[in-house]
Amino acid sequence: MKTYLAVYYLIQFCGHSWIFTNMTARLLFFGKDSFADTFYSIGLVMQACQLLSVLELLHILTGVEQQLLLPKFFQVTERLVILFLVITSQEEVQSKCIVCLLFFLWNLWDVIRYPYLLLSAVGIDYSTMTWLNHTLWIPVQPLSLLAEVYTVYESLPYFETRGTFCYTMSLPFAVSIYFPYILKVYLVILPAGVLYTCSQLYSERKLYLKQQKLK
Repeated sequence: MKTYLAVYYLIQFCGHSWIFTNMTARLLFFGKDSFADTFYSIGLVMQACQLLSVLELLHILTGVEQQLLLPKFFQVTERLVILFLVITSQEEVQSKCIVCLLFFLWNLWDVIRYPYLLLSAVGIDYSTMTWLNHTLWIPVQPLSLLAEVYTVYESLPYFETRGTFCYTMSLPFAVSIYFPYILKVYLVILPAGVLYTCSQLYSERKLYLKQQKLK
């Protein structure tokens, strides 16, 4: 299982590193013009990486990884909802600069998190990587939350105008599903999920700092 986890983390690291490098290079060469087609350049790889991250939930459920399920569930599902239901479904949203910022923040965290997990899986303790893993989330998670909330907010007019994912089902009584209302409810739930995830990351950081003091 160690070999499997190492390969999985390596694949994720390669994917997110490619995305991060691609976005950084495009921003340096094209400036603000790179925002317009960021999604078209890296969207497919981003989708593949996020779909692959569902395996992390299975890892926990099957005991392959010793992590708490709920924080990981919030982290995986929030990205899937934002990426596939909000961004991918609305072409106008894909070209907005907030999407570029959101992808940058997601991958900034992942290019540290996955190599740390990779090294841990093979039994290597690299102090700098460990410190970054337990520290970088402090600015990245709140900023990612703000970017996610703003992305959903920006998408609402397009969902309201086009009626995407809005359905009326003919049951014994008519049931209407108005997706913009669901997104507004999600905007309330999202901060709670991120706050819970941050509380778990904070607990891990406290344990890490305590262990460092004992050395």
